[in-house]
Amino acid sequence: MKHVRHMQLQARMTVGDFVEEMNRAGVLGAGRIGKATEMITEMFSNPDCTVFLTLAGALVPAGLRRIICDLIEMEHVDVLVTTGANMVHDMVEALGYQHGIGTFAAEDRRLRAENLGRIGDIYIQQEAFEALEKWLSKILDAIPEEKRQRFATAELLCEIGRKIDDPNSILATAARRNVPIICPAFVDSIAGFQLWVYGQDKTMHLDSFLDVNVLMDKVYEAKKVGIIILGGGFPKHFALFANTFRDGVDLAVQITMDRPEPGGLSGASLEEAISWGKVKPEGKAATVICDVTIAFPLIVAAVLDKLKTR
Repeated sequence: MKHVRHMQLQARMTVGDFVEEMNRAGVLGAGRIGKATEMITEMFSNPDCTVFLTLAGALVPAGLRRIICDLIEMEHVDVLVTTGANMVHDMVEALGYQHGIGTFAAEDRRLRAENLGRIGDIYIQQEAFEALEKWLSKILDAIPEEKRQRFATAELLCEIGRKIDDPNSILATAARRNVPIICPAFVDSIAGFQLWVYGQDKTMHLDSFLDVNVLMDKVYEAKKVGIIILGGGFPKHFALFANTFRDGVDLAVQITMDRPEPGGLSGASLEEAISWGKVKPEGKAATVICDVTIAFPLIVAAVLDKLKTR
């Protein structure tokens, strides 16, 4: 039996050293973060491993935009599966609008009067979405009508990314690095409804089956698959279920605050995923119960520290 090794902290420790102390302790939340760090290091360092990253929740507004962008730039992420909202907030940042620091104890009637939207303690100006609609309309007008008759969301997001002049943009970086952004539920976002409005007068038809084609091409091409699940929601299920066609992923890390007791997918354990063929029985899995905005930057910093020393 291995024994718990008590963590020892020192001044000027690197993040990698700090997380290694957590890993050596090996138990509870610290042990889970240590295990997740080892697994993501394995994913990023194996050229035969196709890495899927899924995003749910207010991750871009919460400050993770640059981290996700950098991972794509460094070629550590091969496929991004995300909610539409995260890409909307990437776009408004690219248009020059910033998310503000607010409070959970806000007076929302006052915010409404001041034309501010609230996500937890994050504020965003509603005028950002008005600017977004005008900008998107110009982009769509520049796309040939024939192409707009049957369009994959992944193709549309790539077209949008090519029009963004912002090195910190997820969409722009993914377009340049040829990393597909899969978002079949894009219509469930502010930009999605803006596309619907556009389509009332002009040609605009999104086909989610075409997104499945893009996703499945990546699944079938993969020699080995690693998945990093941030939050839960449809991105978790969509990416995991696609991989049932190859009998599951080889490595899986999820960071979530949701619990399994209500039976919802967002809190479902990765062990449960084995029963559905989403994770291979012999695969490796780690679940970190933590706020993504705390755990993910910590883990990524430790992983990059490890890769630097290899």
